[in-house]
Amino acid sequence: MSGSSAIAVPARSLFSSEAALLVLVAVYIIVLGLWPLGRLFVESLSGGASGEVLGLLFGQWRSAAMHRALLNTLESSLLATLVSVVIGTATALALTLTDVRGKAALTFVALLPLLVPSQITALAWIELTGAGSPILAPLGLAPAPGATNPLYSVWGIVLVMGIESSTLVFLAVRAGLRNVPRDLVEAARLGGAHPLRVTSAVIMPLAMPSILAGAALAFVTSIGNFGIPAMLGIPGRYTVLTTLIYQRLQGFGPRVLGEVAALALILTVLAVAGLILRALIVRRGGFAAEPGAPLDPFRLGRSRVVVELLLWIALAGIAILPLLALLASSLAPALGVPLRIDTATLANYRFALFEQESTLRAFANSFVLALAAAAVSATIAVPLAYLTVLRKNPGARVLDLLADAPYAVPGTVLAIAVIIVFLPPIPFTGVSLYGTLGIILVAYLARFLALALRPAVAGMEQVPKNLDEAAQVAGAGVIRRLRAVILPAVAPSAAAGALLIFMTAFNELTVSVLLWSTGHETLGVAVFFLHYEGNSPAAAAVAVISIAVTLALAILTSLMARNLPQGVVPWRA
Repeated sequence: MSGSSAIAVPARSLFSSEAALLVLVAVYIIVLGLWPLGRLFVESLSGGASGEVLGLLFGQWRSAAMHRALLNTLESSLLATLVSVVIGTATALALTLTDVRGKAALTFVALLPLLVPSQITALAWIELTGAGSPILAPLGLAPAPGATNPLYSVWGIVLVMGIESSTLVFLAVRAGLRNVPRDLVEAARLGGAHPLRVTSAVIMPLAMPSILAGAALAFVTSIGNFGIPAMLGIPGRYTVLTTLIYQRLQGFGPRVLGEVAALALILTVLAVAGLILRALIVRRGGFAAEPGAPLDPFRLGRSRVVVELLLWIALAGIAILPLLALLASSLAPALGVPLRIDTATLANYRFALFEQESTLRAFANSFVLALAAAAVSATIAVPLAYLTVLRKNPGARVLDLLADAPYAVPGTVLAIAVIIVFLPPIPFTGVSLYGTLGIILVAYLARFLALALRPAVAGMEQVPKNLDEAAQVAGAGVIRRLRAVILPAVAPSAAAGALLIFMTAFNELTVSVLLWSTGHETLGVAVFFLHYEGNSPAAAAVAVISIAVTLALAILTSLMARNLPQGVVPWRA
């Protein structure tokens, strides 16, 4: 009897500790993410000043500006998706199915657009294709002085956005090719079919679900993109939903929150439709749970050198050349002054790092926000992954799904939702987060939890369940087990997730551009406004520094990935 009661007490204590932990995680997810999104939904469906049922939504639906922005959003996103499918699929097929050399280096170049924030990608292309292009101008290929940059148009948005989203298609198709049954391909090859015939008749139909899934993800990403349509579309007078929301809020302030909430709901419906389509494609596509044996690459023979040269030219042209133009522009003494050895200067870096007060604040603010978001998100992700994977808690599984919602919706939508909730004073405190770094941090904590959760879950799946059970039998409570047994095992995966969040948040623009205030700028905002103030060389210098930080963290994460479960690092998945 005494032995039984001694075991029963820790069991009851364990249950209460797990329940308390689950409640804390639930409060975090609901208060920071689900509550704002729910409030946005309610606000957008309200009657507004007219009192008409769904008055705000119908009012926006009747707006000519909304119609134009909606059509532009669909047009640019669909065309950009087409570009991304062509680039991503062709690159994945070439690097996966052929015996080209230098695959690791080519893959890194192909995934560079994934690591560069959208506003910096747009700025790099602007510097490359403008009249003062440091690369095209000496070759006589740049537009005439005073001419409008050709990228300030729908086609510029489509090109740059398609290139950026091509990495998503590339990753999806490369993963899908690993699931192609090897025996079918070998049978076709033994039958004497030409490699092109095998690819078109056997491999492509089997890889089509992954191509479509990647296309759907590229479409959703394009719909929510702000940096590229803002940098290229606003000067070209081509408005999409994300830039229309930004312009409305910047022009009229919080008093139009209801109207922009209705616009945000329309944007959310488009994104959710794309995500549902992707989910249906993945479900019906019959994706294997684990990748099969890799396919033997087709031998290109004497044409291999030609294929390698074309690959390097294409990938370097879309990924490296714009960044070189950005670097060269950051060394120019002033806008419009040709870059030569005798004119190159580091004055723009000195200005950005030591002289411009707002830029210095932006570096400090982005560092603090990214570090806090990474640390807190990883801290929440580990216990949630533990309750989901090892404890098989049904409530935790639901929370695991709900945690993706703030990341799945466009960042502009989340920013509007956070403003609606945190503009008024917080109950019982009388303190409003609006106009402070706190409101940006709240949005980051809600949005980026999913980035920490996926690596934590992948790492938790590698932890033997008997370790947790043995600690439980020994009488260790849930907190002690998490600290002494679970955390050491999943720490590398949690750290990788934290690095991913830091990389993303450090250069973030879509959320912070609607939440920043004077004295609370972020790096993304600094680059955005330096460019629009006409100080493109300084904007380029800030962008180059931020890219250097991002690439250094990406290399560190890649080095860690060698000892991490598959899928933890997106570009190595």
